[in-house]
Amino acid sequence: MRWFWIDRFIEFESGSYAKAVKNVTLAEEHLHDHFPGFPVMPGSLIVEGMAQTGGILLGEKNQFEHIVILAKVPKVTFHSWACPGDTLVYTAKLLESREEGGTVECVAHVGDRLVAEAEIIFVHLDQKDPQLGRIDQKNFVFSMNLLGILDVGRAGDGTSPAG
Repeated sequence: MRWFWIDRFIEFESGSYAKAVKNVTLAEEHLHDHFPGFPVMPGSLIVEGMAQTGGILLGEKNQFEHIVILAKVPKVTFHSWACPGDTLVYTAKLLESREEGGTVECVAHVGDRLVAEAEIIFVHLDQKDPQLGRIDQKNFVFSMNLLGILDVGRAGDGTSPAG
């Protein structure tokens, strides 16, 4: 089973920033056990949505040459919650990209309400490294297997890329 905590990208500027959305619905099993009677999106899954947004941003910058792995979340702050019916908007800004990995700054909003903010550090694995053996990319979210959700149909300024 694969867990995707973003539904689609709404903006994507290669090597700079990305915005993705996650629609929170009552159809998600985990909401029924997290605070019974007051279903909210668990904070850990909000962090994962921010990480998926930032990890794909970093991976795409390098044409998915490396496998991107979430290494560390040195800072995360929760300000609010997301409930069924809400649309979370994740914004990731690439702060640093190096051969060994990268760092993103992410925020999550529901409308104008700030839900969470985080700094996330990723590392790169060289899929050609013989010590790692053959790595099957289908098990990694931050890979080119999700390129279809990058088809946002518009540039960051709202104009159509086709003209």
